[in-house]
Amino acid sequence: VQLQASGGGLVQTGGSLRLSCAASARTSSTTVAWFRQAPGKDREFVAAAFRWSSNTYYADSVKGRFAISGDNAKNTVYLQMNSLKPEDTAIYYCAADSSLIVSTIRLSEQYDYWGQGTLVTVSS
Repeated sequence: VQLQASGGGLVQTGGSLRLSCAASARTSSTTVAWFRQAPGKDREFVAAAFRWSSNTYYADSVKGRFAISGDNAKNTVYLQMNSLKPEDTAIYYCAADSSLIVSTIRLSEQYDYWGQGTLVTVSS
């Protein structure tokens, strides 16, 4: 599976961006997630769509501001990011795997497939 992430950019505090993650293939068991890594910090979980369904999960830091959704026809998962804050600045990565259970979806090491990352910069 190849993943292509896009949509990053520079935005002011309070602004919005939509990231896209296009997958070359998927099954009904494919979980797609977004992680991010800020300079000098570890990679952290942001959001996931469990088994390409409406069962979505979010980090507490983005809950209520970010929304993950999928387009079945395009094999693409989106991350709509609203009310952005400077602390959201990071490289955002999409990841996919078809063997996860709910208890593992927040763990980056569980994902076999990764996109190349897209930079999001939020200015204050």
